[in-house]
Amino acid sequence: MKSQVISAPVLLLNQNYQPLNVCTVRRAVVLLGIGKAELLEKGQGEVHTPSQAIPIPSVIRLMYLIKRPLLQRRLSRKEVFQRDNYTCLYCGRETKQLTLDHVMPRYRGGPHTWENVVSACISCNHRKAGRTPQEAGMHLPGEVRPPRVNPYSLFTNKPIQDEWHKFIPWVSNK
Repeated sequence: MKSQVISAPVLLLNQNYQPLNVCTVRRAVVLLGIGKAELLEKGQGEVHTPSQAIPIPSVIRLMYLIKRPLLQRRLSRKEVFQRDNYTCLYCGRETKQLTLDHVMPRYRGGPHTWENVVSACISCNHRKAGRTPQEAGMHLPGEVRPPRVNPYSLFTNKPIQDEWHKFIPWVSNK
């Protein structure tokens, strides 16, 4: 097997056809070989073993259901900016030049949580300084919440194979 072929991406579906992950051809062939998955879509070519030729999988489905808990998104600058649509929550200006602001300042006991961290442009962050928005005469548009959990975030900004579209039709190929 050529390393380029065995490391190619394969869409892994749960028993109920829900996309779970993207694995490699090597992992997919192992799952198929031990009977834990079935082949739904073939890729191009074959993988040759000493005793047989196996079609290269593009989409496989597990034979049993995996219950996967939805994981909360990690609190990071990038995630906060995405949640806030790259907009300063104090003045409403869209910009890529953003900073993180703690609504209740950290030095006053404000936690580093989704509910206390917002995107702020540099001028609004300086204007607010170490005060609360009320003390600085500034207002947030509403209650700040954690972003919704997205079980399909695995597929955002990643190339999607043509054979995968019928299993993940909401994702466009970029």
